[in-house]
Amino acid sequence: MSPQILAKKSQAATKPLAEAHRYKNFINGQWVDSSSGKMIPNINPANTDDIIGHAPQSTRDEAKAAIEAAQAAFPGWRNTPAPARGRILAKAVQLSYERKEEIARMMTHEEGKILSEARGETQKGINLLEYYAGMSFRVEGRTSPSEMPSTFVYTIRQPLGVVSCVTPWNFPFCIPVWKTAPALVAGNTVVFKAATNTPGCAELLVKIYEDAGLPKGVLNLVYGSGGTVGDEFVNNQTVRAVSFTGSCETGSQVAKQAASHLAKVTCEMGGKNPLVVMDDADLDLAVEGCAQGAFGSTGQRCTATSRLVLHKSIADKFLEKLIERVKKIKVGDGMEDGVGMGPAVDKAQYETDLRYIEIAKKEGCKCLIGGGALTEGRLAKGYFVAPTIFDNVKPEHTLAQEEVFGPVLAVFRVGDFEEAMKVANNVRFGLTCAIYTGDANLVMRFTDRIEAGMVHINSPTVGGEAQLPFGGFKATGYGSREMSDEGLNFFTQLKTVFYDYTGVKRQTNIY
Repeated sequence: MSPQILAKKSQAATKPLAEAHRYKNFINGQWVDSSSGKMIPNINPANTDDIIGHAPQSTRDEAKAAIEAAQAAFPGWRNTPAPARGRILAKAVQLSYERKEEIARMMTHEEGKILSEARGETQKGINLLEYYAGMSFRVEGRTSPSEMPSTFVYTIRQPLGVVSCVTPWNFPFCIPVWKTAPALVAGNTVVFKAATNTPGCAELLVKIYEDAGLPKGVLNLVYGSGGTVGDEFVNNQTVRAVSFTGSCETGSQVAKQAASHLAKVTCEMGGKNPLVVMDDADLDLAVEGCAQGAFGSTGQRCTATSRLVLHKSIADKFLEKLIERVKKIKVGDGMEDGVGMGPAVDKAQYETDLRYIEIAKKEGCKCLIGGGALTEGRLAKGYFVAPTIFDNVKPEHTLAQEEVFGPVLAVFRVGDFEEAMKVANNVRFGLTCAIYTGDANLVMRFTDRIEAGMVHINSPTVGGEAQLPFGGFKATGYGSREMSDEGLNFFTQLKTVFYDYTGVKRQTNIY
């Protein structure tokens, strides 16, 4: 959402700027105001009259100052033993548990996801902190036999230097953790650009690191636009690695720009994930998995189920069950009991959802449920879109190919497994997928041939665990995987050592 739109939206509702919470940058261990004077209101998407605070649009010089602070802190942090770095993360685990409810409520307040989902995301962030705290004892190389006599050869992993982490709004606690935690444990210093929509979660995370004892300058947070702060964090030649999550269009530019000064880069981008239901599937299990995957988090996750591929023999029965399940989803403010789906994150995403719904209708897709905004009663002041299902979607339709990032599900009917595979792979993305079947042969064939980085069998497309790699194929992912040991390895450089020990001088024992 542009600053102009937000300013107009909030003129009547916003408290005077001096009275509202002002988010500050965290540079060299200090919370400091931006000198730009430009602020963007942090709006509750469930009630746009509720202004949570104001985030600065920082200057390029402030981004440079953060990089300089990180560079100055690097030698001391690099020389801190990895287990000592891990103990700071272990302290952060403890603090996160103590502040778990505060984090979850902030997440629901500023991002919109329902409170139970926010608590789940917070717990996943804690799991990641815990995992990487333990990894501090396992920043490992390996030994190998040498072709040369009397020579010991081995590898070690060492930090890169200053790295930047650019994170999205849809998982405002978990994704910043899974980028910053491995970077810090590996011995790097970090500059962190959080999404403007979710400044509160970023502030809470950085305060946890600060209170856990992270030395000044090791982690620096700067709020601001991608064109200014993000651009500096990617293009500054002091930055040795960039970890980005966002759109394919932005990610491709990030990759090009980082490569221009030979920085490492990983980009986690879009998804258009298929859920395939074969004729022998447990339909009730598949219906629940589909509903969770398509409409959980308002469809605002790259792992969301956005394409449903049904064997035609069970399609009508399945859709009948799915529609009944979707009718039970209560849409509203995620803070309220019983609500199963929250709002779109902001006006821009809300309008994007509605635009794709209208495109699908014009292209001849059949709307089975939903199909528009929800504006009655208490929903009138929020960005609410009805959970929507379109049938008769064809591979050439816009809804079949483009990521909506909202609660809109496209349904395809197929005659057999081969047609299901063709439909499932017929997109430029390849993040995750699911198949529901009791046939082990089909499971293995699907796993082998699907063009996706993660495969779920008889479970939803969503989800991940700290110890498992996260990432996808094709336009979804560029560079390394995230989470697990892969996430830590990205933030290191590998050094090979050849040690000819015949050249070692023997010392005389003087005792």
